[in-house]
Amino acid sequence: MRPEYREEPCRSALNRVEGLPFRWSLNPYMGCAHRCTFCYVRGFELRAERPSGEAYGRSIRVKTNVVEVLRGELQRRSWERETVALGTATDPYQPVEGEYRLTRGCIDELGAARTPISIITRSPMIVRDIDVLANAARRADVQVSFSVPTLDERAWQTTEPGTAPPRQRLRALERLSTEGIKAGVAVAPILPGLTDASEQLEAVLRAARDAGAAYVWCRVLDLRPGKREHFLERLAVDWPELVPVYERLYTRAYLRAQEKAAITERFATVAAAFDIRDRRIRKLEAPPPPRQLALFA
Repeated sequence: MRPEYREEPCRSALNRVEGLPFRWSLNPYMGCAHRCTFCYVRGFELRAERPSGEAYGRSIRVKTNVVEVLRGELQRRSWERETVALGTATDPYQPVEGEYRLTRGCIDELGAARTPISIITRSPMIVRDIDVLANAARRADVQVSFSVPTLDERAWQTTEPGTAPPRQRLRALERLSTEGIKAGVAVAPILPGLTDASEQLEAVLRAARDAGAAYVWCRVLDLRPGKREHFLERLAVDWPELVPVYERLYTRAYLRAQEKAAITERFATVAAAFDIRDRRIRKLEAPPPPRQLALFA
């Protein structure tokens, strides 16, 4: 079923963030047509008394004026050119971006303002914007993380129903890397009992290395309220035998420290074996600063 798209202007573009490696986020859209069963935004939707279950992602807000609003915010004298993260609450390259091109416009503005950019996406559509990404990367740090939790066909199709195939994302990563744009892979989230086996992690990390990933990182699934209800409902349909396993593992929102450490250490061991690091042959260089004109009295 095609989502409903609501064109609604915004009053502000940049959002202040606390407790994360970046202080600012930017979301040209609200709601996500990818409808991943493990999406943490479902928790935000529940607290806001909006649909967080099966109906989430059926209605997408399009911030039609976000590029213009962002331009004004970046021109403020108080703006300190701190990193802006795109993709924190909705994928900036979900299908509607093909029509509205708001993410593209925002990247263009951020680049012009010499503002560092961090993007996370599950979409190969980003290759359309290699030109503006490259321009931005010549002025400030640009980093693109492709979320590739697994290459397992069933796990992908079942838990990420609205997304492009993982190997298409990896081909997009290769394109960006070839053009000199720093790109890596986020193996996130890792699903215990579904995508955490050593051979599954090896498959993702081998493919990431072969695609030219400059870095990798992971995150283990949490089941906070809002996400928990929907994820377990879908698990009961798709893998009913795992429901009691998850109920035992997730007596609270997060895995116990020992169990989480076992997964992250396994990931780190596999990643180290593939020696994933920045191997870009071509790296974009910042343009020279504008010439200063001599002033004569």
